Amino acid sequence: MALFNNAASYNPPLPSLPKLSKFKLALCQLSVTPSKETNIDNARTAIETSARSGASLVVLPEMWNCPYSNDNFPKYAEDIDVGPSPSVDMLSEAARRLGVTIVGGSIPETSDGRLYNTCCVYGTDGRIVAKHRKVHLFDVDIPGDIVFKESDTLTAGETPTVADTDVGRIGIGICHDIRFPELALIYAARGAHLICYPGAFNMSTGRSLWELMQRARAADNQLFVATCSPARDPTSGYITWGHSTLAEPFGEIIATTGHKEAIVVAEIDYSLIHQRRLNLPLAKQRREDIYQFVDLHRRYPGK
Repeated sequence: MALFNNAASYNPPLPSLPKLSKFKLALCQLSVTPSKETNIDNARTAIETSARSGASLVVLPEMWNCPYSNDNFPKYAEDIDVGPSPSVDMLSEAARRLGVTIVGGSIPETSDGRLYNTCCVYGTDGRIVAKHRKVHLFDVDIPGDIVFKESDTLTAGETPTVADTDVGRIGIGICHDIRFPELALIYAARGAHLICYPGAFNMSTGRSLWELMQRARAADNQLFVATCSPARDPTSGYITWGHSTLAEPFGEIIATTGHKEAIVVAEIDYSLIHQRRLNLPLAKQRREDIYQFVDLHRRYPGK
């Protein structure tokens, strides 16, 4: 496949089917407490429950190990590469012991004096197969509603992230990353079957945009999109929308939660990607004489 710099064409491949092309996915919408230890225990229990329900892929929320605030990010941050990292250690152990793939939501990561909002993906052997640092930081100012600036404490990541796993090629975004269709285009072009967005949309942006964005990203790119939110806590300073969701390649909702703590398990069948792209061949209909696509970090494992 050609690199998209130098005015080459954009033609997302029909992704080859992985070892598991039909499987169950679990979205774990977790309550978050001020106790990191409690949050880790709750996440472990949710992963175990998901595995008992037959899930081969388990997805956790954004910032599941700490309350969502700029004050808390440095207090709860872990050095993923050097350690100690109790959140990472738990996810690694659970993936290995239960034989599941885990998209580990996100936690605050400290590295070389900087803070990142970071998602790790774990293979069934417990190893980290990919690490995504949130690329688009959430800075919002809606008068009379919400003011929040992640950039006050966090540093933005620099690269897109694709993980090759037993359950397919997974593109990773975190929360505000879903607002940018260019990132999803990159993942589709790199042959992703599924994009996972751990996210903590607030009540305002959640009501207006949460479902809209995930359905749009799925339909635009004709692949699966999964989102996973923390459960809503009306007493917290940052109230999340909830509604963790799985959308299919035409943008239809397959499964979703409400706003309370819950685990939703749903089936993914990647053959639907092929069917939808044959039904509506968007790749052939693109007007490359009018617009073109550039992927500045193009890498294809094994290609």
